[in-house]
Amino acid sequence: MAEEIIIVEGNGVLAGEVAVSGAKNSALKLIAAALLGQGETLVRNVPLISDISIMSEVLRRLGATVERDGHTLVVDTTDVEQFETPYDLVSKMRASISVLGPLVGRFGRARVAMPGGCQIGARKIDMHLVGLEALGVEFTIDHGFLEARTPNGLVGADVVLDFPSVGATENLLMAAVTAKGTTVLENAAREPEIVDLANMLVSMGAKVAGAGSSIIEVEGVPLSSLHPCDHTTVGDRIEAGTFLVGGALTGGPVTVRGIDPSYLRVALMKLAAMGCEVQTGADWVTVSRTRPLIPIDIQTLPHPGFPTDLQAQFMLLAARAEGVSVITENVFENRFMFASELIRMGADITIEDHHALVRGVAGLQGADVSSTDLRAGAALVLAGVSAEGQTRVHNIGHIDRGYEDYVGKLCDLGACVRRAPVDGMPDICG
Repeated sequence: MAEEIIIVEGNGVLAGEVAVSGAKNSALKLIAAALLGQGETLVRNVPLISDISIMSEVLRRLGATVERDGHTLVVDTTDVEQFETPYDLVSKMRASISVLGPLVGRFGRARVAMPGGCQIGARKIDMHLVGLEALGVEFTIDHGFLEARTPNGLVGADVVLDFPSVGATENLLMAAVTAKGTTVLENAAREPEIVDLANMLVSMGAKVAGAGSSIIEVEGVPLSSLHPCDHTTVGDRIEAGTFLVGGALTGGPVTVRGIDPSYLRVALMKLAAMGCEVQTGADWVTVSRTRPLIPIDIQTLPHPGFPTDLQAQFMLLAARAEGVSVITENVFENRFMFASELIRMGADITIEDHHALVRGVAGLQGADVSSTDLRAGAALVLAGVSAEGQTRVHNIGHIDRGYEDYVGKLCDLGACVRRAPVDGMPDICG
């Protein structure tokens, strides 16, 4: 397939309603968890994105059958006998390391290629390994692969995470469900995606309590007690937040449906503090704005703090505010790479260590820019919607990793945006 870019004609228009897809960061782990079900599991509300395709192929290489019917994945792990994941797939996506926990839980061993993915930070897997070692897993590294074995079986333990890592919490949770005895995870991640995974594991026969809090307790059950299930993925809070930022940027109103507003509590508070009107319902949020954007101070933190995955989008908002904003990135050390692309469009941003000083400007100008990661790419498209002239966003494979039909949804909201081959396309919307 020819390389594509996203071309945006700045028209400053985003208004209407958009349905949020299933959460990428949840669905990926739910697919991995299906390995514990030893049968045909249905995972519903799964987004049509490239990361899901990669994770599906990881399971196929392990011997599973994975079929898609619209937004439902049918994952049959009955015939899975392999416990080695290939480098060519795992190196494309860090989330592939999530099969480590369920493979150890099912087979007592695993051979998993060291992960790759977005270049927004080291995101080392040390906490995964230390936690699993506490459960009785022994690790060796062999030519770029992690070799995991449990010579004495998985045994419950008290594990305190150095940092509330989402990935480490998920891997430990999926391994602990078959460990003998009780496992207590302290300083566990509290993200809604953790709760979603725990709910699926419980529906498979696992015994998990406390998900969504900093202490999760897992009472191990025999592998034979686990069974397939039918589970629906929660809505994607980051996709929802991205479109709501679009509403704040252009004035809206923009309504997102299919999301629990509580998942975005801090982000919605910040939107209100920036001068936006925020309305919420049981499964929807509307954002609009009729006055100038107010500068803001933001610090990214693990949930329930401000999500790092919305930092780039809010930096864009801060770039248009009337005054100086300060954004502090506490989660990923390289996530300010986005700033240099926004500066190309006329933003005034100074980076010092993990702080960004953002001085609001009257307007942005269209330019050729490149996605540096998934969320930065989405934010650059939004920047193009509000900018003067044409913006051409390159390296859009990052966007495809996490946003289903991003261009189509923006068009439905009134934006003048389209995908096109790198060369040979006209410069106006059709």
